[in-house]
Amino acid sequence: MTDESLANVRNSVGGPTGEELLRVEDLCINFDGFEALHHVDFSLLKGLLVGLIGPNGCGKSTMMNCISKMHTKWTGRILLDGRDTACFGTKDLAKMVASVPAESGPLFGSTVMEFVMLGRYPFVNRVWWESPEDERVVREALRTFGIDHLRRKSVALCSSGERQRALIAKAYVQEPKLMLVDEPTSHLDMKYKLEVMEYLQNVARKDMTVLVAEHDISLMARYCDVCIIMKRGGIVTIGDPKKVITEELIREVYEVDARVGLDVDGEIYVLPKRYIK
Repeated sequence: MTDESLANVRNSVGGPTGEELLRVEDLCINFDGFEALHHVDFSLLKGLLVGLIGPNGCGKSTMMNCISKMHTKWTGRILLDGRDTACFGTKDLAKMVASVPAESGPLFGSTVMEFVMLGRYPFVNRVWWESPEDERVVREALRTFGIDHLRRKSVALCSSGERQRALIAKAYVQEPKLMLVDEPTSHLDMKYKLEVMEYLQNVARKDMTVLVAEHDISLMARYCDVCIIMKRGGIVTIGDPKKVITEELIREVYEVDARVGLDVDGEIYVLPKRYIK
């Protein structure tokens, strides 16, 4: 995107503070000759819920892994609060950026409270032993995400919705400025999809920017302040979902004919009709 279009994005989407949190400049990454991301440029303000949308393999997860430094062999610049992430150590970055993966990974019999407590690791300066402050922050998060009554339950025995809320709570207790969330609703039914998105929306309202990679376009359009649309490792457009998500965009990005409209409440919906051969 040009400097002018980036400025327009920043001015149009707004934010509670109007302060820039994340800036990505000319981000490129190559895997054995495959250009996974090419010349990605955008910036985000503080206090936004941002939807990252695009077909499988378009670079959504790769971009988030570059921001969190899970991938390191990329070129370009990523700045958080005006500081180049190349200058951040592991613990310093963990105090700025928290990641919520699509899957919880090995649980090893952890209870919900033990699992969420792992998110406090950036604040530990000695052999692990949680402090009263760590316990206070974790219990507050458990209450915030409606899982305090599950704190002694094994995470492995939790439902998909409960486990997803535990994953978000674990990231939340890192007290980051940016939360990266990868496909949070992919295994959830309708009720829990809405519940998880409302939790994320509330988190963003507390001056934390939340970047969510998700395939449910209607869900993103309803809850997100901004949508970033990606295709083949690049950004197609960024902006207010009600302005940028159109039938023409769906056709271009997904190669699908769809109907895009507003329901009686003024919420945008996307109805796929047929794929383009």
